[in-house]
Amino acid sequence: MNVLLPEGWKSPIGYSNGIEVDGGKMVFVAGQVGWNADQVFESEGLVPQFDQALDNVLTVLAEAGGKPTDICRMTVYCINKPAYLAVRRDLGKIWKERMGSHFPAMSMIFVSDLLDHPGMVELEATAVISES
Repeated sequence: MNVLLPEGWKSPIGYSNGIEVDGGKMVFVAGQVGWNADQVFESEGLVPQFDQALDNVLTVLAEAGGKPTDICRMTVYCINKPAYLAVRRDLGKIWKERMGSHFPAMSMIFVSDLLDHPGMVELEATAVISES
């Protein structure tokens, strides 16, 4: 996996502009919300829901034999921009605990609502698991 940073571009913070991948098994993880394995939300807070949603993404990826650093693209959907901005540092700590310093190509999209109530955040991911 190779991080793409065009010459003269400032390095982004918390994501990569692009990722180049050669070969491997592709895994597409559907949007995961902050509920547990029984599809129950244990919290209505953004931080615990993000933590659980990221855990869910990594659990699905592990089922395919993948690890966090295999993720090459992630999209985050959130229903509350001010709430997100208020807890960015807390989300960054969770990211560092689970993902280390791996930052895939990412999009952050604010939406009016999610299907699963009281979901505040949803994460979907694409990974490429090396064949070696």
